[in-house]
Amino acid sequence: MANGISQKPHDEKALASYRRRAIFATIIGNGFEWFDWTVYSFFAVTIAKQFFPTGDDLSSLLMAVATFGVGFVMRPVGGIVLGVLSDRVGRKFALSLTIVLMALGTGILGLTPSYESIGVAAPLLIVVARLLQGFSAGGEMGGATAFLTEYSPPESRTYYASWIQASIGFAVLVGTGIGTLVTSLLEPAALNAWGWRIPFLLGILIGPVGYFIRSRLEETPVYSAMSEKEKTHSPLTEIVRTYPRQTFASFSMVILWTVSSYVFLYYMPTYSVRALHLPQSAGLISGMLGGLVLFVASPIVGKLADRFGQRPFLAGAAFAIMLLAYPMFAWVVNAPSLGSLLVFQAVFGFLIAVYTAPVLTAMADLFPARVLSTGLAVAYNFAVMMFGGFAPFFITWLIAKTGSSMAPAFYVMCACAVSLAGTFYLGDKRDRLAVAN
Repeated sequence: MANGISQKPHDEKALASYRRRAIFATIIGNGFEWFDWTVYSFFAVTIAKQFFPTGDDLSSLLMAVATFGVGFVMRPVGGIVLGVLSDRVGRKFALSLTIVLMALGTGILGLTPSYESIGVAAPLLIVVARLLQGFSAGGEMGGATAFLTEYSPPESRTYYASWIQASIGFAVLVGTGIGTLVTSLLEPAALNAWGWRIPFLLGILIGPVGYFIRSRLEETPVYSAMSEKEKTHSPLTEIVRTYPRQTFASFSMVILWTVSSYVFLYYMPTYSVRALHLPQSAGLISGMLGGLVLFVASPIVGKLADRFGQRPFLAGAAFAIMLLAYPMFAWVVNAPSLGSLLVFQAVFGFLIAVYTAPVLTAMADLFPARVLSTGLAVAYNFAVMMFGGFAPFFITWLIAKTGSSMAPAFYVMCACAVSLAGTFYLGDKRDRLAVAN
């Protein structure tokens, strides 16, 4: 094709430029996938009032965060379907489809009238939107990881894959930034009536841009080089029969990733309002800092992990989070303020970056290219569904039942123990499992 993005690069300079475009396409697309999840979690209290009015604030909030979790039920389904498409049809096709589906879900969320206007149809439409978004997000992580690792130079695979996590930090930063701006500029009545919709409506505009960029990229060199004979006809069957240990190791490592992300980055704004009794703006501002730290630190950690290996960063971060979770939560509970929340988010934003920047490459090293998207999608999405998606619901429920605001700390510590054990399946940089692509 004539344009520079679509043309296959023929020399090292052109290839380096094309790789940068691949990173940009991943950040735009993956960031958009997470932008909506970020905004929904940060406006959960408002959404509860608009679509789930029960007469009891706690019951409404539980229904809103449960609906947030409903999207995760579809993630394994989307992960398997889109992962198989990525391995059988191509990375580009699957990634372009995910962003279209996410834009559709975001549009439904932003445009659905309130319960007061259309009754029970309102929460039903919100559930449909969450299911669409869960399906699309299920295929994003495996496809994006395969795309970047297959475009990256062998010595920089972790650095390239770390941009996927950086894009999540970018989504958190932008989502909370827009949320903070809207919350600051609008009166509470206007915010609750229509202002909360602004981030979702802006998100709709990102979809066509992301689709345009992704659809004009070429297929990865690794995938393009595979013949039809090399491609497996049933990636899911091969994962189950041939790579059960690798899948379980990846599953266990994802547990801390998803729990720490959803507890520290996504649930904290709700937690700061419900448990710490701080204004919503405090949770949003601290969330911006957490997203910024994650965005900046992830590529740096990725570079270091390419040099020193992934396991030291994975095990070290898991151990540090396990040690700090209880005292840091105790501190913000006993001294709730914007200042304590900012320190809290800066510390855990950094530790999440240390853990998550190398985790995707560590997982990708366990699967061959012919089943890479499917293997990653299965391990990632089942862990996210079971331990991450419903984390806000379980924590909100536990706090209500026990009367203790320390419930999130114990949840995170348990996740650390499981994922720390999972990291020992990996070898070091010299002897880690080599999988032929």
